[in-house]
Amino acid sequence: MATMALSTESRIIAGAVLLTIVTIQVGGWFMTRIARGEVPMTDFQKAFARAGHGHAGVLVILSLVGLLYVDATGLTGVLLWIARLGVPVAAILMSAGFFASSAGRNVTGPNRFIVVLWIGALSLAAGVISLGVGLLTA
Repeated sequence: MATMALSTESRIIAGAVLLTIVTIQVGGWFMTRIARGEVPMTDFQKAFARAGHGHAGVLVILSLVGLLYVDATGLTGVLLWIARLGVPVAAILMSAGFFASSAGRNVTGPNRFIVVLWIGALSLAAGVISLGVGLLTA
């Protein structure tokens, strides 16, 4: 049976990403408080809280899956690091963008911090495109 070996860099990043799951758990607990009406929020804020929490969970899982594949590519240098870090960085930035752009009292639309969400989306696109192309050309 063939075994898959992670590079030291991918192993360290995977370990750090796994530790972030605790913050997602805390976010889940906070979401239960929102759902019970214990945290006053507008419908917009509730929607962005759900989106931020959901993106965090999904992108952390995608980060871990991507790290299993990144070392199988022929990528080097900057492209390797974009493939390796694009999705984990997106998980942070996109979630932060949802939360920061909806912060405040009685907020009904995103504030200027919405730009963080879009920077995260660019990071996600760069990460998955470089990883996908790296795998297809390996």
